[in-house]
Amino acid sequence: MKNLYTEHLQIAYDKRIIVDQLNLDIPLGKITALVGANGSGKSTILKTMSRLMKPSSGAVILDGKKIHHESTKEIAKELAILPQSPSAPGGLTVYDLVTYGRTPHQKGFSTLNQEDRKLIDWAIRMTNLENFADHPIENLSGGQRQRAWIATLLAQDTPILFLDEPTTFLDMTHQLDVMNILKQLNELEKRTIVMVVHDLNLASRYASHMIAIKEGQMAASGTPTEVMTETMLEDVFNVKADILIDPRSGVPLCLPYETCNGCEIRDVVKEADIAITSEVTI
Repeated sequence: MKNLYTEHLQIAYDKRIIVDQLNLDIPLGKITALVGANGSGKSTILKTMSRLMKPSSGAVILDGKKIHHESTKEIAKELAILPQSPSAPGGLTVYDLVTYGRTPHQKGFSTLNQEDRKLIDWAIRMTNLENFADHPIENLSGGQRQRAWIATLLAQDTPILFLDEPTTFLDMTHQLDVMNILKQLNELEKRTIVMVVHDLNLASRYASHMIAIKEGQMAASGTPTEVMTETMLEDVFNVKADILIDPRSGVPLCLPYETCNGCEIRDVVKEADIAITSEVTI
């Protein structure tokens, strides 16, 4: 089984360093969720690990090779990426879109062969889009469009999948649909899935490994039970929360009740009230 990790990774926008000397290990055959506050660098890390961005220094290592030194076509056979808010040309059907997943496996201007079509049909079935295969992408709901993009990743037939906030802007039903598809892929197909997840409770419920990112650095790494703690939530997200145990899955869930800034404001107000009361008493 291939290994995937970063080695002294530095990522910068212009001259501003976002990530510095980051060393991450991604467990293969599992679902890993990258979590962190907005602007923490988690999407930047995902883009760099999936080769959408180039690091300033350091490396992303896949099976002993630095992926940014390998050919795009060869890397596209090993990993696939679904960025935030992907777009497709107007008039493209679901089936047409999913065929693009086979591009890295084709030579020159060759047409789709039997194996290609078999994988395309399988990807459409896995994402429950059989009844929408000939529908234009723009006519689908947000959840259906997201499933179509996931089907495109599946058709690419890579052992590693990267997804950047795959449930953003989806309602509860479609969030569960997408996450259940990813879990099924992991359990049945043994695909390694690395995703940025905005909802901590979804991350805890569906990922077997979590990595909390703070200011471009790893703040915590491990199982959801190890990572989802009151200390981590206060340190990484600046919130106070109760940790509950999901009665169905046994994983920890968080129930935020106050920001740490709110605690400071309340303390200031309390001190002011005490001062006023003292003056009135005097």
